[in-house]
Amino acid sequence: MAPRPEAESVSPAALSEKSSIKDVVPARSTMDLVDADDPWDLPDLKDTGIKWSDLDTRGKILRVLTGIGKGILLLGFLYVFICSLDILSSAFQLVGGKAAGDIFQGNAVLANPVAGLVIGVLVTVLVQSSSTSSSIVVSMVSSGILDVQTAVPIIMGANIGTSVTNTIVAMMQAGDRNEFRRAFAGATVHDFFNWLSVLILLPLEVATGVLYKLTDLLIKSFNIQSGEDAPDLLNVITDPLTDSIIQLDKSVINDLATGDEGARNKSLIKFWCTVEKYKVLQNVSVESCVNYTACWEDGGKFWAEQNVTMTNNIERCSHIFAYTTLPDLAVGLILLAASLLLLCTCLILIVKLLNSMLKGQVAVVIKKVLNTDFPFPFGWVTGYIAIVVGAGMTFIVQSSSVFTSAITPLVGIGVISLERAYPLTLGSNIGTTTTSILAAMASPGDTLSNSLQIALCHFIFNIMGILIWYPIPFMRIPIRLARGLGNRTAKYRWFAILYLILCFLVLPLSVFGLSMAGWIVMVSVCVPIVVLIIFVIVVNVMQSRWPRFLPKVLRSWDFLPRPLHSLAPWDAVVTSMLGFCSNRCCCCCKCSNCCQRNDEEAVRKGSLEVYDNPAMSFDDDPKDTVTHF
Repeated sequence: MAPRPEAESVSPAALSEKSSIKDVVPARSTMDLVDADDPWDLPDLKDTGIKWSDLDTRGKILRVLTGIGKGILLLGFLYVFICSLDILSSAFQLVGGKAAGDIFQGNAVLANPVAGLVIGVLVTVLVQSSSTSSSIVVSMVSSGILDVQTAVPIIMGANIGTSVTNTIVAMMQAGDRNEFRRAFAGATVHDFFNWLSVLILLPLEVATGVLYKLTDLLIKSFNIQSGEDAPDLLNVITDPLTDSIIQLDKSVINDLATGDEGARNKSLIKFWCTVEKYKVLQNVSVESCVNYTACWEDGGKFWAEQNVTMTNNIERCSHIFAYTTLPDLAVGLILLAASLLLLCTCLILIVKLLNSMLKGQVAVVIKKVLNTDFPFPFGWVTGYIAIVVGAGMTFIVQSSSVFTSAITPLVGIGVISLERAYPLTLGSNIGTTTTSILAAMASPGDTLSNSLQIALCHFIFNIMGILIWYPIPFMRIPIRLARGLGNRTAKYRWFAILYLILCFLVLPLSVFGLSMAGWIVMVSVCVPIVVLIIFVIVVNVMQSRWPRFLPKVLRSWDFLPRPLHSLAPWDAVVTSMLGFCSNRCCCCCKCSNCCQRNDEEAVRKGSLEVYDNPAMSFDDDPKDTVTHF
């Protein structure tokens, strides 16, 4: 029998040293590495204050009054937040409204369904309102410039463009990595739903005309009478503030889109709020005397008596820019900067107030109400109720951008889960179409049919998208894509800006430019790109699930240069550029000693965050610490 080894003798000093090492709290960066919590789990908003039972009478009264005050402040900040979104939309219309009207004049280009789609995206991004771009389309259809079948892809593009607002709002929460992860995913789940629906339904519409035929059948089947205009619920509250800042004459964009050259010299800013229009019989030059009772020739021209509409300005507007001499572009840029600043400030204050209010039992109750499913076997009903709630709330506020932008911060701080935000967003898409249907029903009798058919196309497009991407849990691909994009943007926060520019500006402009060159050029450029994208997606799926079926070289992307399959090299470039710019900007103000202060903070923080904690060196699986912007 082998001799039993003697027990290793350990001195008490060594034991105390080892225990003291294990008791050392790891540095923040090391704790992030060993933290195994799922970042998508909703955080517990714990109440760190004194319990209600431990408060005396005075403390209870103060807490109640504080809660009421915070609630009033929250409503006030929410009101200003919604008003800033309205001003942001007006600013975008001043900056790009006339360009949007000019884009719609290319009738030959609009005949191309892909070009019509990207035009709908671009115009909606420019005017920050799908209802405005939809009304332009309806005006063009009513005036005979566009037919309904040509306008359907433009409506699909407007559906995509309206989701840019809540994506911008999500970027305001980039300060906290996990909040930004959830907020950006909650915003872009709307984007992915719209893009995926278009990828399926646009080719189907081009091949079969299903939306056009179905809505045409509905219009002919029902004896639809002209109804009331869409209810103006939210605007009754917000208009007093927004109208005191800026008022726009949106008919100028419609006139430009319908080919009125006289509107090119008009300002979008409304200077006269009360006008009187009347008709006067005047002598005007005409091409010929056909169809005119009183017509004559004078000086080689034909003249006839015709009624001309005259406008008499009665009362001047009272908003801030009613007497301005600045061009529309300058006013738009001023309002754009001011509204973005106001939007950021309100959003930060709303998030801080919600974080201070939603604690303890209140947070538990709200989370249960918003995120808990019905008991078995009725759990599947919960999502459809959320769709109805989203549609109803959007109908009340009359703007899908306002509703989705309002729930985005709630997703970020963890009050609403991504799985619950998805059906709320789908309902918002339906709600924004019901208001356009009611508005179309107020159209005159001769244009009612076409106007209502376009609104129904928008409605049925969203219904069909929901039927594809929601009822079957496996088909809820937008949630998985948004979650992946949220992880990516949380790791590389600059990628959110790149995504916004690529999806809503570069891609639509590129496709629009190719469509101007004709079908042959667009197909010859786009088809290889689409084939490459499909190939990359298929290989990625097979690499993660069935790598044995791939050739050895394709089992990873390591054979490519690293910048082609990883964002880490690009992150290093962006981080170094931002660091260079911040250092240069700081050193320009040496009088404030900010450089010395930043250096001291870097040394102090670096000792805790940048370097590995030696106390954790006994870990068996060391990990590299990488700091990303």
